[in-house]
Amino acid sequence: MAAIISKKNKVSKIVSAAQKLFAKDGLSKTTMEDIAKHSGMGTASIYYYFKSKDELFESIIEKEGRSLQLTIIEAVSIANSPQEKVKAFFTTRMVEIKKLSNYYRALHDEYKRNFSIVERARLTYDVFEITMLSNILQEGIDMGEFVVTDVTLTAETIIASLKGLEEKWSRNLSIEDINHSINHLIRILFNGIELRV
Repeated sequence: MAAIISKKNKVSKIVSAAQKLFAKDGLSKTTMEDIAKHSGMGTASIYYYFKSKDELFESIIEKEGRSLQLTIIEAVSIANSPQEKVKAFFTTRMVEIKKLSNYYRALHDEYKRNFSIVERARLTYDVFEITMLSNILQEGIDMGEFVVTDVTLTAETIIASLKGLEEKWSRNLSIEDINHSINHLIRILFNGIELRV
């Protein structure tokens, strides 16, 4: 048991050191030796846990994805109604992505070069988002609060729309502005733009 904990601690130290160095110096300029030095471990130990920098970078992206999922799950779980859950999902997602974008902006060129790594992690995360939002929509239908003819298609369409807003909002808006924009988006989603008489 102690060996498992020790391994987790070592991996955590390596990932934490790599995150800081990648954000500061970029992926291409950071060496495994740099990571070893900053984690207080030998280079051979780093290679024991991670075969390459790319594998380490992928591990960081997966870690961030898991953290984002847990934050969204927690925010949605304390909301009281399907409408509030949708709002919690939207707001938490966009605010947390803004926070992450500050880190990934420092890695912009590396992000492009390692697009396949990022995209693999993103596909896994997409499944989580669509499932989570589908469950919220279904709950709203079951409670008689939402009218949705195709839950999965609706969830996919909403997620695609949010993705389209990600870069602009995370680069150009403050967290306060993101919250304001989310409230506006929620009003459009729930009330539409068509005049009702």
